[in-house]
Amino acid sequence: MCPKSGAGRQECLPYQSQITNMHSAEVAIVGGGIVGLATAYQLVKQRPGARVLVLEKENELAFHQTGRNSGVLHSGIYYKPGSLKALNCRAGKKAMEAFCKDEGVEFEICGKVVVAVTDSELPAMQRIYERAKANGVACEIVGRERLRELEPHVAGVQALHVPETGIVNYKQVCERLAARIREGGGAILLGAKVLKVYAKADAVVFETSVGEVEAKRAVNCAGLYCDRVARMSGKDPGAKIVPFRGEYYELKPEAQHLCNNLIYPVPDPNFPFLGVHFTRMVGHHIECGPNAVLAFRREGYTKRDIHLGELFESLTYPGFLRLAAKHWRNGMGEMWRSFSKSAFVKALQRLMPEIRAEHLEPAPAGVRAQALARDGSLVDDFLIVESERMIHVCNAPSPAATASLNIGKTIAEKLAH
Repeated sequence: MCPKSGAGRQECLPYQSQITNMHSAEVAIVGGGIVGLATAYQLVKQRPGARVLVLEKENELAFHQTGRNSGVLHSGIYYKPGSLKALNCRAGKKAMEAFCKDEGVEFEICGKVVVAVTDSELPAMQRIYERAKANGVACEIVGRERLRELEPHVAGVQALHVPETGIVNYKQVCERLAARIREGGGAILLGAKVLKVYAKADAVVFETSVGEVEAKRAVNCAGLYCDRVARMSGKDPGAKIVPFRGEYYELKPEAQHLCNNLIYPVPDPNFPFLGVHFTRMVGHHIECGPNAVLAFRREGYTKRDIHLGELFESLTYPGFLRLAAKHWRNGMGEMWRSFSKSAFVKALQRLMPEIRAEHLEPAPAGVRAQALARDGSLVDDFLIVESERMIHVCNAPSPAATASLNIGKTIAEKLAH
């Protein structure tokens, strides 16, 4: 992607002849995930020649949430009509499909089913259907026979069929975004961890692990650390990021015939996560999960990844304590499935009775940066807050990857004013 320099760092700075201890930019963007890159891409499109600099603390792009998600192109069936999630998902999906076509990035519109296993789940499925229609999503409720045609190995009384849901490799999208940013005169600096933020009369200054960066305006797309970067700059976002690890298994090749495309349960309206599901990914492997548990650090991808300070911060945060008190039964079930493969298999069998433990092998986990309010409520919508010279993206869980190009366009337009 970029030539390496120094201690494994990669540097792409078209508007500077060489790296110095001080970088200057019109707009600095903290975070080299898909939302940060999409924002930089939209900026160089809207303002050709503008000095745009992306700061990423890792030595590669899309290393955290973007590079570890399931690659779904979401259609927008779950989100409250008129919300930022609903509006950005619909527009962002169209933009993402167009970008992938133009750039030769592989994607597929394969469809998904949201399955009601029992009659008791039909009212909740109906509510999702009504929300989907309000958001302009083409979908239909199908009976058992049609469900069997779509997914022969699934158990269900009815399902919501959403033909326009798709799959894509978001890491490949990020590679193309990065190429277009550089071609448009923007720059990407890897290995640049933000250590401190302070304001000057006419600029924002970032002290990073590779020197200082001064920018007239800045965008915080730091994902799992977005709330910390906001607070460094003096802006309280009103919520704290609490990390939840999504644990997955993968179907072995001999069992992949059991799943054609994407199979989801009807979500429990009283629990803030979707439940275990089956996701066919670009490359044809099939993920099963996730099981959602508290991560012991913000970038805690395994049970052994522990940061005592970050864990203490989560466990003592009033918002998490209230969430845990409300959902402790579900939480204990998630924790049990984290340690018991048989319990995980049992949860999968509710959708697909033929699944057996020998069909599954462990797959890499992801961590969701979930913003929690102090009252224990999950921040349900995207949370974008502004300070004098900065825009902070402080809650961007799914469908942020799908919506990223539209989120980036919106932020770029805000910066123009």
